Amino acid sequence: MNGCACWAEWELPQPSHMHVHPVQMLFTFSTRCTHPSHNIVSCYSINTKAVQCLSTSIRITCIPPYRRAHKRTVIPCLSKSLALVPRRAPPGAAPVVTFTMPSMPSAAPRAPKVFGGNEVARPRLSNLTYSGSLERFKHGDLTPVIGREFEGLQVTELLSAPADTIADLAVTISERGVVFLRGQDVTPTQMKDLMLRLTQVAGSPSSSGLHVHPLTEEGSELGDQISVISSEKQKKGGGLTHQLSDVSRFASSGWHSDISFEPVPSDYAMLKIHTLPATGGDTIWASGYEVYDRLSPPLRAMLAGLTATHDATFFLDEAARLGNPIRQGERGSPLNQGKALTAVHPVIRTNPVTGWNSVYVNKGFTKRINGVTKDESDVLLAYLFNMVTQNHDAQVRFRWRQNDLAIWDNRSTWHCATYDYAEARAGDRVCSLGEAPYLDPAATGRREALGP
Repeated sequence: MNGCACWAEWELPQPSHMHVHPVQMLFTFSTRCTHPSHNIVSCYSINTKAVQCLSTSIRITCIPPYRRAHKRTVIPCLSKSLALVPRRAPPGAAPVVTFTMPSMPSAAPRAPKVFGGNEVARPRLSNLTYSGSLERFKHGDLTPVIGREFEGLQVTELLSAPADTIADLAVTISERGVVFLRGQDVTPTQMKDLMLRLTQVAGSPSSSGLHVHPLTEEGSELGDQISVISSEKQKKGGGLTHQLSDVSRFASSGWHSDISFEPVPSDYAMLKIHTLPATGGDTIWASGYEVYDRLSPPLRAMLAGLTATHDATFFLDEAARLGNPIRQGERGSPLNQGKALTAVHPVIRTNPVTGWNSVYVNKGFTKRINGVTKDESDVLLAYLFNMVTQNHDAQVRFRWRQNDLAIWDNRSTWHCATYDYAEARAGDRVCSLGEAPYLDPAATGRREALGP
């Protein structure tokens, strides 16, 4: 005799998802059979292991006294917590089933861990939304993917604007890549004030402030946070132009993102040109969102797990040549100090303001993709750089007029000046610092986020 007609079928809960971490749980069931000659209690130890399977029920059958009253059964189950509910039983049978489950702490679902970043420099906010407060100003997009120009919007007005207007400005800059404001009557101090407010409202880490460039002279008349963009300094071999003069005659070699060599690089940058030639001296920006969107999914997936080294040690030679010591103290963030002038960042990073992914390597400072061979790194970087320089439909070119001002998001754009002039060209630039670059595995590209 293998058993009796006294049985009950117990149903396991339907799984709500298919992917769970394997766990093992032990349940003890006591069943009492109502058969006159089987008035016993049979105990079952059921060892469940969460695996990917579709089994959702088990039948418990009474074991007569002359058989073993204990047996061990393995039940494949998708559920981490098991609750058995009687589904059907034969007429007249009244099995009583009780079970005890070991206590297990309930764990809330965890978001995928971000790649990169630093606990000292995490963004305080993410995925800001546009409220429409800037719609009262006349504006227009300069290309489908990058650039917006406002008319009648003054920095001095923004300094006293409510927080939602500043937040809308941050969203607009981060979504469009760069915003242009014509004819600004604004001082370097006012530029710093707006930049600091902009980065704070946009959710920059509390440890981040305005950047101090490593080559900024101590006691500068305009203050430590203002970088003077000057053709006279460039003639002496300053900045990227000296690097280009020795190795390249391609103007495209000047494409870069500001200060990516710092562990905490720039989020936003602001430049006002007050002196310019009659013609020439334009600046071009390119969209990192658009370049990311044009990568094939397999290449995106591979690059998402890689980092790159950004290096500006050539500034050490420049400092010696110009007679200015490198600023080794804190340069706007406790993570930005010393004279190493190198940093490692994810090749693909997420902009916390938009939640969109962007390619984050640049010709000016990125020297090597890590985790692959030198040959592979050279091929990958060359391809990514070409994606920036050879896609003119991912770029916007701005022709400056006196006292025009641009604000851009360095996390998701590159820019390059056009050195096609002989006359003087000068302006003031201020950069704020954002978060340490990271990649959110749940983030998407711009096109996917905006939809068709």
